[in-house]
Amino acid sequence: MGTMQEDIAERKAILLTLKTELIQRLNIQRQPGQIDDDSPLFGNGLKLDSVDATEILVLLDNVFNIKVSEGDDPAWMRTINNMASFIIAKKRADQSQPLAENRQ
Repeated sequence: MGTMQEDIAERKAILLTLKTELIQRLNIQRQPGQIDDDSPLFGNGLKLDSVDATEILVLLDNVFNIKVSEGDDPAWMRTINNMASFIIAKKRADQSQPLAENRQ
């Protein structure tokens, strides 16, 4: 775990990456600065649908090397802020178990 400044910088970088990737992959007609961190991804917010949800899973895997499991709380997909928190939590969990995948 880093300093508060490092944590804030990491979160800002993840938020910007998420917005940029969502705009490119889902053809959203906005700039990253026009997307509020707390606007809903589905429904009234960015109006994403189930096909977009699948693309978000691919994005997390390809860009952040994060695999979503069935046991993960689906609330991570509500907003960009929730997604950023989810990514940070997953990265920290992975760092605390460095060789878990290789032990099989």
